[in-house]
Amino acid sequence: MKTIVLSIVFIYLGIMLFIGWYASKKIESNEDFMVAGRRLGPIMMAGTLAATEIGGGSSLGVVEKAYGNWGMSASWYVIAMAITFIILAFFSGKLRSALVKTVPEYFRRRYGEAPGIITAIIMILPLVGLTAIQFTASAVVLSVMTGLSFTVSVIIVSVVVTIYSVLGGLWAVTLTDFVQMFLIVIGMLIAVPFALNAAGGWGEVVKAVPAERMTLTGGIGIGTIVSLIIMYTASFAVGQEAVQRYYAAKDEKAAIQGSLIAGGVNLVFAFIPVVLGLTAFAMVQNGLIDGSAIMANGARYALPTLAMQTMPPVLVGLLFAGLISATMSSADSDLLGAGSIFANDIYRIYINKNADDKKVLRVAQMSMVFVGILSLAVALTNTKSIITVLMFSFTLRAGGAFFPYIVGHYWKKASTAGALASVVLGSLTVVLVQKDIISFFGQDAIIPGLLVSLIVFVGFSYLMPPKEETTALAEEKVA
Repeated sequence: MKTIVLSIVFIYLGIMLFIGWYASKKIESNEDFMVAGRRLGPIMMAGTLAATEIGGGSSLGVVEKAYGNWGMSASWYVIAMAITFIILAFFSGKLRSALVKTVPEYFRRRYGEAPGIITAIIMILPLVGLTAIQFTASAVVLSVMTGLSFTVSVIIVSVVVTIYSVLGGLWAVTLTDFVQMFLIVIGMLIAVPFALNAAGGWGEVVKAVPAERMTLTGGIGIGTIVSLIIMYTASFAVGQEAVQRYYAAKDEKAAIQGSLIAGGVNLVFAFIPVVLGLTAFAMVQNGLIDGSAIMANGARYALPTLAMQTMPPVLVGLLFAGLISATMSSADSDLLGAGSIFANDIYRIYINKNADDKKVLRVAQMSMVFVGILSLAVALTNTKSIITVLMFSFTLRAGGAFFPYIVGHYWKKASTAGALASVVLGSLTVVLVQKDIISFFGQDAIIPGLLVSLIVFVGFSYLMPPKEETTALAEEKVA
């Protein structure tokens, strides 16, 4: 069995490397590398958007939560993403029309250098953490199915993702995402009938799972659901790994359509990992699976363990390829986002203002290698829950940047002082609440972070208004 599974997975990894090499032949400029030459249609947009956000948290993490206390309500972790893409469809055309490559570039050209550099730093740090978490999730699957050590598995995943991302930039990431999206959905979907059959049918699962875990709100709670939607909307709207897709759309219409289709894909996918998590729980309760085999390494191993015990080798290989696809499709986007921001908004602006297009492209590639190595080091020491770390990373970058970014496209009175105060104080509030240094009526950190951000953004914009009331971006000299 192990030979068949390994063969399928390593063939998949080889295909990803080939796509990276193929995409590299299409890279002629920095714009090709960072925004795929702005040529993505709605279908490609939807595939890469959905694959980017369906990662370790949305696959292994949701199975883990469904197996645990969240039960059926774990589906909201992905449903909230679907709602977010639908909300962002209303703004995506405007985001595309800005014709920038990164979020910090927008801040710099809209508000000035100070908000630009601060935003660049705030955006890069979470991307390193997010990349590390996706490396970790991929390595979990690889280590379980091969018997390789976690360390070796992380190294393999990190090397493959870094190579194809560095070779082809966003075009390579988009092509691999499109393939990976099919593998994610199909790989996990084919596991459902085998798991249910081994469990004795859905009726047996329902009998074994406590009633409160079979409701859509019982495990997670309405408050957490609302917080998830707010967190995703704020974070995806400013997250480089997501927004970079809107920048790459061939036109505003494609950006809107792609966002809506991505929302539909997420909505369909949402319940698949939940059913698998509940089935694994029921099988443990009924003595069909040894629960100690799962809990010995943590509940995040629930799905790989379930698959190995219920599915034939070929399908196990496809499922594992799908699981690795889910995490790798997010890791490559985070990696590219970090590299793009460093090269476009730090190196080109502050280190070498005379750098030509080709030099910036090479720096983006080198910085991606560095971030890949740094994320690998972080992944090797990670012990926290996948979803917990993702939530904090999303929240940190969204707390201060959301309002000046989105509102700045529409409100002519938005000023440099307002944006600067919003980014700094909003982000600081998130950290203070997250670390329990201050409290805000028991709310998640994103709520007070956004509230403080909005108040100071509007307040300082009125107290220290812009010299010229306009939403137009300043032109930048490019070598």
